[in-house]
Amino acid sequence: MAKPYLIGITGGSGSGKTSFIKELRRAFPTEALCIISQDDYYRPIQEQYRDEAGIENFDLPHSIDKKAFAADIQRLINGETVDRLEYLFNNAHATPAKLTFYPAPILLVEGIFVFHFKKIRKMLDLKIFLHAKENLKVIRRIKRDQVERNYPVEDVLYRYEKHVLPTFEKYIEPYMDEADIIINNNRDFRVGLEVVKGFLHHRLQEKG
Repeated sequence: MAKPYLIGITGGSGSGKTSFIKELRRAFPTEALCIISQDDYYRPIQEQYRDEAGIENFDLPHSIDKKAFAADIQRLINGETVDRLEYLFNNAHATPAKLTFYPAPILLVEGIFVFHFKKIRKMLDLKIFLHAKENLKVIRRIKRDQVERNYPVEDVLYRYEKHVLPTFEKYIEPYMDEADIIINNNRDFRVGLEVVKGFLHHRLQEKG
């Protein structure tokens, strides 16, 4: 099997990465595109750093098992299948599903630290950065964490101010200049999505 084409997608929390990737996924057959997410490589809660208030900070590079993440990406590059348990954001009442990642001509790696982790960054053939205004990202984060994770607004705002924003400024934003494509998602990402879809369809035709 030929080496897959590796795409890295990053951006701050609330920039629209998840929605963008869902739309991209729908545009390609399962066997053509494999998506692997940093979110499934969080360390257990007992291994997370706590801030001065005793709150676990999941927005630091240490919160991710980067060695396991990089190793599984390499296995997919090598044509191997990868199995991993789904990460459920410390929901003790849910049972994690077994995730299976199959090698594909296009391998999409996503997460807030995929450019920061040097070993992973060097693997990437294309780097995409989703960007949005800070006030929009806060609003999107509140909506997501209230609906999907049932977090109180006060908790969401505390984590955004103390964890999310400092991490964006230190570990994510500095890599914007290294991105091959920057997609502004203040209103929507449709134009950027169409550009990426067209480029990837072209890549597949070349390989085909």
